[in-house]
Amino acid sequence: MSIDSDTRERLLSLLSRVYAPDTASELLERLVEMGRQFQPPRGLPGGWDEKDVLLISYGGQVVDGTRPALQVLKEFLVSEGLPDLLSTLHILPFYPWSSDDGFSVVDYRAVDNQLGEWEDVAALRDSLHLMFDLVLNHCSSRSAWFQQYLQGRLPGLEFFIEADPGADFSQVVRPRGTPLLSPVETSRGRRHVWTTFSEDQIDFDFSRPQVLLEMLSVLLFYIQQGARIIRLDAVAFLWKEMGTSCLNLPQTHALVKLMRSLVDALAPGVLLITETNLPHEQNLSYFGEGDEAHMIYQFSLPPLILDAFINQDARPLIEWTGGLEDPPAGSAFLNFTASHDGIGVRPLEGLVRPERLDALVKAAQARGGLVSLRRGPDGREIPYELNLTYRDALRDPSLSPELEVRRFLSSQALMLAMKGMPAVYFHSLTGTPNDLEGYRRAGIKRRINRHTYRLEELRRVVSQPEPQRTIYRGYRRLLATRRRQPAFHPDAGQRLWPFSRGSLYGVERMAYAASQRVLCLVNFSSRVQVLKACGLGGDYRRELISGKEVGAQVRLEPCQTLWLEELQP
Repeated sequence: MSIDSDTRERLLSLLSRVYAPDTASELLERLVEMGRQFQPPRGLPGGWDEKDVLLISYGGQVVDGTRPALQVLKEFLVSEGLPDLLSTLHILPFYPWSSDDGFSVVDYRAVDNQLGEWEDVAALRDSLHLMFDLVLNHCSSRSAWFQQYLQGRLPGLEFFIEADPGADFSQVVRPRGTPLLSPVETSRGRRHVWTTFSEDQIDFDFSRPQVLLEMLSVLLFYIQQGARIIRLDAVAFLWKEMGTSCLNLPQTHALVKLMRSLVDALAPGVLLITETNLPHEQNLSYFGEGDEAHMIYQFSLPPLILDAFINQDARPLIEWTGGLEDPPAGSAFLNFTASHDGIGVRPLEGLVRPERLDALVKAAQARGGLVSLRRGPDGREIPYELNLTYRDALRDPSLSPELEVRRFLSSQALMLAMKGMPAVYFHSLTGTPNDLEGYRRAGIKRRINRHTYRLEELRRVVSQPEPQRTIYRGYRRLLATRRRQPAFHPDAGQRLWPFSRGSLYGVERMAYAASQRVLCLVNFSSRVQVLKACGLGGDYRRELISGKEVGAQVRLEPCQTLWLEELQP
């Protein structure tokens, strides 16, 4: 495909913010040539609607011991009719890898042979749209590029960042407590390379134009392989500059804008989402002026919902919702409560008091959870994320099993009702408890939330034992109900219910042309709350989840969420 003159001008402007003028001009011509050779796949949707729900899953989430795991995953999804409830499957990194459960990529253009082949990935597109990860910040120490670096050979020799371990790195923001630099033995002697996440994950040097070109080539390759959405992993750490935080730098934003412009020009309908597990305002910055990410993760939502249930007090959630602005036109939030990672607590910075954050950390530990730490500016290790399943995060020994299930499904119902596109983690759909054995075997905290199911075990879980059967069936009902509501379109209006207070919280969603209005009401407390229907602020006649008519009073059971539909004239 050709790149038009307006896009050429914009690409050159963005490249010039990052590279010298001659380099920027040369890079532009390389991008134009890449565009000429690019052939986008057919069948990619444009935009989004209320039927859009993502399922987050590892490619090896379900195994049977004989077939490639991607084939087994597809069999389960199709046999359960899940493509009728979901729109898109986010397959977490399915490339050959050496650590971090896929996020230390050895070969960006191959499929891990235990999972299958590109044909198995393509077969999943028969049922669902697909989302891939582009692991931008780093690659595996076992990759061909890093092996070339060690041997002093191009192109890998120029792909990575060497630094003096005696330099001052005090301003660098860290997501881990591990060393920022890792020593390696090369053909040129010992060197120290930049490793933001682990010694096996070697950071790329994006000041080298050839690194940018290689990653853009991979981006376009993923689109050709059928990706509807591409997740830019750890993108906030992309650009390094001594004397800065090396986080959210202007060059990083310029490169995200560049990727957006390239994708919009060559593959309209493909969406970029930035993964930036950061405080709320920093996270929002990746919308740019509507010219960066098409979507950003709503990282503050999972810990705020958890905090509200744990404390039976929604005030931080109420204040946050009241100040939440609409994303720019053509952009959307991606809402979720759980993912393959833990529940990040950095996104609570500035939203809850320190002592309340400490109480949340202790509550997670009391429920069998673990805590991952990062190194703060003063060198101290401080909480970064809570490692446990969302189901167990909401457990409470003082509640009955029935009420625990209701509380978990209530949390999911709220997430599904929020403005934006929802994403459901596989282990939330199935109500999986903490996998302590998986953590003990691997010694990796995040494995507590990454249980691998055998197919026969999974079929048993969703059909027989409680409470997982009830959770799975209840979640399916929520998904089936949600996709029928125009008010849950990702772009439909949202406002905080004006009577939200204490443990009572509500958001109103309004479809275009006033075709539907839905009030999502949540009781975060363990006591019944009764409201007069006439005092809700609208003529609400039906509750959508149960299908029941609304009487003169609305009864909110402990830990219950209701979706109330207003009667339209």
